[in-house]
Amino acid sequence: MKKYISIDIGGTAIKYGIIGEDATVFSRDETPTRAEQGGPAILQRVIDLTEALLQTTPASGICISTAGMVDPVRGEIFYAAPLIPNYAGTCFKQVLETKFGLPCEVENDVNCAGLAEYRSGAAQGSRSMVMLTIGTGIGGCAVLDGHILHGAGNSACEIGYLRMRGSDFQTLGAASVLSARVAERKGDPAEAWDGRRIFAGAQAGDAVCQEEIDNMVDVLGEGIANLCYVLDPEIVVLGGGIMAQEAYLRGRLETAIRRYLIDSIASHVRLAFAAHRNDAGMLGAFYHFISRHPV
Repeated sequence: MKKYISIDIGGTAIKYGIIGEDATVFSRDETPTRAEQGGPAILQRVIDLTEALLQTTPASGICISTAGMVDPVRGEIFYAAPLIPNYAGTCFKQVLETKFGLPCEVENDVNCAGLAEYRSGAAQGSRSMVMLTIGTGIGGCAVLDGHILHGAGNSACEIGYLRMRGSDFQTLGAASVLSARVAERKGDPAEAWDGRRIFAGAQAGDAVCQEEIDNMVDVLGEGIANLCYVLDPEIVVLGGGIMAQEAYLRGRLETAIRRYLIDSIASHVRLAFAAHRNDAGMLGAFYHFISRHPV
């Protein structure tokens, strides 16, 4: 069986491991990204991880999922938020292929997560899906008939920047915003409230937590409805740590989406919650790789 190195580069952690040609995850581990050190340091970290993995497992390719806007043909970052300084211009594909003599493919992390859900997760069997990841910001991905929608400049579905209510989608509806709003209303430092504490408070009857979750849900409902008007997907998949609260959120989100959608569209759009969670980026990077290098 062929095996592949898969590396998922996020703002906080780099997840990495070995995946078989049948999508079995044979090993997984993670290390801090140390994003503040910038793009060159991250590239070196990826080289070091690849060298270490190759010492124990012969591999047939290198699969990369990464934060930032990616040119998937060149395998290069062409835009990144300030969270990772000097990341734009990092060309993983050229550097890794030259150093290791193995094919390498690179794709945006949210696109990878969406592809993983489409191929073997919550959207398996659908023809069209949209995925949102709700975290520090809001990321998006659309998969149509098995293909990621990249757009003319490889920046399709940068949905966090959608203009809404005089602001933008992620400034209004991200999980980080929920935490900041609760902390502000409580008069606490921002770091005192995370999603887990907020949802525990809401379930215990804390009115501030309940109100702020409802505000976030209403923003998400409107944003998702706007995406459905444009793309008309069969299924909308929600990911990100906060979406582990499916039991609390599902009914509220379904109601909010219907509030903003006309019945003829709402009647056939299904809401789902991500199945792959921590493995989504690694799996999606693998699926992207084999779409370019069939097993």
